[in-house]
Amino acid sequence: MRQFVLKRFCYSLLSLFLLSVTIFFFVRVTGDPATLLTEPGASEADIAAIHQKFGLDRPLVVQYVLFMTSLFRGDLGQSFYYQTPVMDLYWSRLPHSLLLAAVAMAFSLIIGIPSGIIAAVRIGSFWDSVGKVFALLGLSLPSFFIGLLMILLFSVYLGWLPSSGSGTPLHVIMPAFALGWYFAAAHMRLTRSSMLEVLGSEYIKLARLKGLPQRLVIAKHAFKNALIPVLTLAGINLVLMINVAVIVETVFAWPGIGRLLYEGISFRDFPVVQGVVILGGAMIVAVNLLVDIVYAVIDPRIRLGS
Repeated sequence: MRQFVLKRFCYSLLSLFLLSVTIFFFVRVTGDPATLLTEPGASEADIAAIHQKFGLDRPLVVQYVLFMTSLFRGDLGQSFYYQTPVMDLYWSRLPHSLLLAAVAMAFSLIIGIPSGIIAAVRIGSFWDSVGKVFALLGLSLPSFFIGLLMILLFSVYLGWLPSSGSGTPLHVIMPAFALGWYFAAAHMRLTRSSMLEVLGSEYIKLARLKGLPQRLVIAKHAFKNALIPVLTLAGINLVLMINVAVIVETVFAWPGIGRLLYEGISFRDFPVVQGVVILGGAMIVAVNLLVDIVYAVIDPRIRLGS
């Protein structure tokens, strides 16, 4: 078990190292941030001063070594545009992303799990067809399209909800729905397939032969076992919601981490982009590592097979 955990931990560190190298050199391909931080028509001396101020005049290898050195100290650098430490910006935006992700996850579970159970129990019926259509639309329609439709309907035409910003519970409804739409469809499909697999197992057949009511068989025996992979996926999806809601947060002007990443890309703010991507990647890698360890504890065949 110890060897399995150590191996997975080394893989996680390697993934984060490759991520740091990739994002560090990738953002520098997007252009020179000095052109956005100076007035139009600025002289070469002004641009050179910007380069010197932020250390952009040094070789890329030296910049990367300094970046990794600061990263090991827990310092993600200072934003070019905001002139504020990236860590402070990240922590100021994180509560908004957590709130949006929590509401979106609640919506996706409330919609996805019951619809998946109904589709599995009544397979081939009208409700099963409705569930398939819902899953198809949820996985195919992009979140920004859903968000724009909701703004047009509920903000422009009906005037029920604010179109953008944050501050009240009404502000979170539309972005949470747009973000959770895709994940609700994913949870619905996984719940349906998991329920079908459990309902065809031998112990479910034995429970029915004993004369137990259908509701008791589904609620007590089938649902608990079918929920395990769904909750595993929900945990991973929650981390994804926190870190990859760039489009939804941009459409609704939601002040979260995704919008911070968008602003960093727009302003060529290298420290912001690097910091947000690396922290998001670390969060995702940590969750995957934890899931691997839990699976290895539950099923010894996983760690022995490795």
